Amino acid sequence: MLNRYDRPTPSAGEAELKYLDGDFRIVRPGAFVRCAVTGIPIPLEELKYWSVERQEAYSTPESVLQRLHPDRR
Repeated sequence: MLNRYDRPTPSAGEAELKYLDGDFRIVRPGAFVRCAVTGIPIPLEELKYWSVERQEAYSTPESVLQRLHPDRR
């Protein structure tokens, strides 16, 4: 298994990750994952926000807040 510091084989497709505390593991190599709130592609090298509990990625701190508090806007 690869972790965030290993370089996967270049691939233009969507990656599948296992989100861990402070790290993630690449299950299926790819170039990006999608934000669970906005659907925006997030390049793996730019991925900073995710939920271990929900196993999903977020593009911005605002999208994290939107997911955690959908009734607030």
